[in-house]
Amino acid sequence: MMRIMKFFVAILLSGFFFACTTSPDTKKSCIQLDANNFKKTIDGKQNDLYFLKNGNIEMAVTNFGGRIVSLCVPDKDGKMADVVLGFKSIDEYLNAKEAFHGALIGRVGNRIAKGQFQLDSVTYVLPQNNGVNHLHGGPKGFHNQVWETKSVTDTSLVLTYLSADGEMGYPGNLEVEVTYSLSPNNEMTIDYQAVTDKSTPVNLTNHAYFNLGGEGSGTINDHVLTIFADQYTPVDETLIPLGENVPVEGTVFDFRNGKIISEGLAFQETDIQLKNGSGYDHNFVLNKPEAGQMTQAATVVEPLSGRRMDIYTEEPGIQFYGGNFFDGTDTGKSGSKLNYRESLALETQHFPDSPNQELFPSVILHPGETYHTKTIFRFSVEK
Repeated sequence: MMRIMKFFVAILLSGFFFACTTSPDTKKSCIQLDANNFKKTIDGKQNDLYFLKNGNIEMAVTNFGGRIVSLCVPDKDGKMADVVLGFKSIDEYLNAKEAFHGALIGRVGNRIAKGQFQLDSVTYVLPQNNGVNHLHGGPKGFHNQVWETKSVTDTSLVLTYLSADGEMGYPGNLEVEVTYSLSPNNEMTIDYQAVTDKSTPVNLTNHAYFNLGGEGSGTINDHVLTIFADQYTPVDETLIPLGENVPVEGTVFDFRNGKIISEGLAFQETDIQLKNGSGYDHNFVLNKPEAGQMTQAATVVEPLSGRRMDIYTEEPGIQFYGGNFFDGTDTGKSGSKLNYRESLALETQHFPDSPNQELFPSVILHPGETYHTKTIFRFSVEK
């Protein structure tokens, strides 16, 4: 009898041991980053790396530029992959050719013509860091600032930044708070808030570069893209809007029913807008029943893995950039070169050059007002 009891106890213990060793809690993380490689003092402020997890999503964010460093999601077979381009250390970010990897962008995302605008009869002059134009807040925009960490939990990170009056030429002291959060149903939400003590333009976004096959997996031209927009914004050869939005119908900018990205690129030699953008680098005017309403902006599907990303936003536009200026100079976390058109950005935002475009929705924030906008990235799979 004693031998039988010992036998059953041994079976129970071995089963318990097996369960413990195969528990999801001990599963190896998809994110292979060492936080020590991000601990550095920059401009007198301490930089670090933070890890978030919820549902099937894992995420790493550094407070240098509030950058998404890694974002891991499963494919149709449950295999995890890091779908955001990035680097293994803060020094690599500081030395990268591409300046905006995964970063929070401000004060004004996108371009401002000739680096200037008028507000309340005053002309403000900004740095010209994109040819003759001002881009993404300038060379010391929000992407190149160390943000303060207000709070962090397993599923959320709150970052703050005070942009001083006159920084990069902009008026007013702007207090900004951005919250990254992960939900159990595989959503990443970015919540932006800001207040100012002087009227100033504000247009915040995030500049993550995505490849749903995983960083270093090859082209994004085979991704199927849907953009819920009946109009887009034509631009000149410096990517400044021509002043009006036009229908996508009958053009290579019609993504309303979903299509492989390469389908439109086949016309790059003959389509003047694709020539001006060196491919896709254009704003799409989202279909909004009401301004500021949360609606679906875009869907991206990578056919081989089945990974799907749905984007919802309160913003009126989304900038689709197809990775046209990557040239393999930078090497990503995966050890692969970051090559031409192997990533895409979908930046929810107001329209380019809005401070100089009277017909576009205003981006001016006044004292006493609160800038508040939210964007949701929902991940799922298609079998």
